Parts: sequence; structure tokens; C-alpha cells
Amino acid sequence: MKKVVLIPDSFKGTLSSAQIISIMRERILKYHPQCQIVSIPVADGGEGSVDSFLSALGGEKIHVRTKGPWNEEIESFYGMLPDKTAVIEMAAAAGLPQVGDRKDPSKTTTYGVGELILKAACDGAKRLVIGLGGSATNDAGCGAAAACGVTFLDGDGKSFIPVGETLDRIHHIDVTTMDERVKALPITAMCDIDNPFYGPNGAAAIYGPQKGADSAMVEMLDKKMIHLSSVIEKERGIKLQDIPGSGAAGGMGGGMKAFFSAKMQMGIDTVLEITEFDRLAKDADLIFTGEGKIDTQSLRGKVVIGVARKAKKMGIPVIAIVGDIGDNIAQAYDEGVTGIFSTNRVAVPYKEARERAESDMMLTMDNLLRFMISMEH
Repeated sequence: MKKVVLIPDSFKGTLSSAQIISIMRERILKYHPQCQIVSIPVADGGEGSVDSFLSALGGEKIHVRTKGPWNEEIESFYGMLPDKTAVIEMAAAAGLPQVGDRKDPSKTTTYGVGELILKAACDGAKRLVIGLGGSATNDAGCGAAAACGVTFLDGDGKSFIPVGETLDRIHHIDVTTMDERVKALPITAMCDIDNPFYGPNGAAAIYGPQKGADSAMVEMLDKKMIHLSSVIEKERGIKLQDIPGSGAAGGMGGGMKAFFSAKMQMGIDTVLEITEFDRLAKDADLIFTGEGKIDTQSLRGKVVIGVARKAKKMGIPVIAIVGDIGDNIAQAYDEGVTGIFSTNRVAVPYKEARERAESDMMLTMDNLLRFMISMEH
């Protein structure tokens, strides 16, 4: 092998994309010391996305003081890539780790996320990519919009900054007051889920409980989201409920669309576009990708399938190294995957498998490379 591309997703809670790349790289170079290896750590929009893009493309991590989810002052950051694309993780200013034991999606805010967007625009960003993952909020991005100058008015014409429990006070939304630099910024929102804005599969019902909402709060938040969506439909002409992913990150997906005119895109498609995957993978003999578990959800276009679709057009074989293999995934082969191999070598439950994930990844790669070498001879 003369050239190989490594582009695995993380194995959630086990190995990061960068760790997997490191193991794969070390094994490949053991058997093919002259091989050119192209490494592309995958960012899915959650924690670590900024570091992944910076690691793949270079650039700078910009540290910023913003409001946190409880309106407190916190140290946050965003990444500026060499081409002046700014990368933001909403979790950096409105994330679950920042609330600790004080989980309450009826009161937490995305205001700090908006401050990051505004700062990136003021710093000369030409494009913005925002990862919607790991949020502690359910304010539909109203806090972020307010930080960028959007005005929310109640029934008495008074402006206020909405949170989850006050979304039903919104009577009028004025987006003309948004900062001009933000208004001019093309924005892509990375989103790998397709939950609607409200309802049984909406933002509050599906993700509210992990953010601290009990059943009564879920019901309350859902009603307030319904109210907000009706205001947005009336004033902006946008039916958020019809947009897949509008319920992502406490409705931030819908807010990014309604207030910022953002383009919603699968995380892997954003990574492939920004890293110029077609150029990097040109002339590669093989691509290694992977994710924690490949299943029917993966077939919607997550990392393995997103990579395989591109590689198929380029005529490059794709090997997926995964933690676990679900049923009914034969479609993956039609999409361009050549082979799928599980690292769970001794068929143990996840709790045990995660303890040995590093060595099992190494041994699986080693086994595969030995087989490939034997086939070459």
C-alpha cells in the first residue's frame, strides 16, 4: 500500500477519533513503513469538534469569555481555520458539563453561543460551522439570537431574552436588528439527528430528560415550543416542524434555521467538504473508517456511510472497523463499504469491551493487515 486515508468516528465513551487514528497509523506503518497516511479526525458537532478540525487543517483556538448556560461568566473558545472558517461547538458555552448538578432546561440559555458567533464574525470569519451537540438548553437558540442582536418582544412590546420557560411570552421577533456582520455570514449547522421541533419525538420529549426535565417540565417545554413555532411561521414563513433536525440541541437546530438562515448538514458531510476530502483521498489505495456501532441508524448517512458514498465515486475500497455490528446492515455494501470488521474479539458486553478497546483495536488492525499482506504474496 502506497497511500491510505484514516477517517474514523470516535467510539463514544471509549476511544476518540484521534486515538483510533493513532493506533491505525502505528499498525499500518509497522507493515508498510513507506506508506503515505492521510489522517482526518472526525468531528460530529459535539465536544472535541473544534480540536478535530484544527488537528486536520491547522488554524488557531481562540479563547473568549462568554456567558455560560446559567448566565455566569465562563472561559469558552472557538476555532479559526486557515481559510477563515470559524468552528463553534455550542457545548463550549451551553453544554451539559457546565451545568453539573444544576440541570434545568427551562432556565438555561444559549446566549454564550451567540457571543461566540458574534466574536467570530467580528474577528473576520468568512464562514461559520456550528456543532449542535451536548447542549444543556431548550431555548430553541433564542439566547444565541439575542446575543447577536435579534429582538424578542412580549405582548406589551417589551424586549426580553427568552429561555425555555418563557418562549410563550414571545409575541414578535425582529431579526432586522441582528448584527450586520453575523447577518452576512454563511452558516452551516452540523446535525446528525432528524427530530422535529416539538411533539413525541421533539426536542423536549426526547432530549429534555437527560438535561434534567421531569415529565411535567417536558410537557410544559413542548407547549412553549409549539407557541414559538407558530410565531416563527407567522412572522418568518418557516414551518420548523417540517424541517428534520429542527429539534436538535433543545430546538437550536430550528433556531439556527429561523434566526440565522443556517444550512443544516450531516456532520460527516461537513467534515468531508471542509477538509477537501476528494483532494486528500485522490490516488489512495484504501480508506479505513469506523464508528462505535454500525446499525440501521448508520445507514442514514453517518460517518461510515458518508465516507463510503464519496469513496465509491472515486473507486477506492473502504474498510470499516467498528465496535459492534447490528442486524440488517447489508445496504452498507451497496453504499460503498468493502468490508466491516468488529473489534469485539471475545464477544463481551460493552462494559467489558470498553476496558480493552485500545488493545482490541490494535489487534483487529494487526490481524487485518497480516491477512492483506498474505493475500499480496
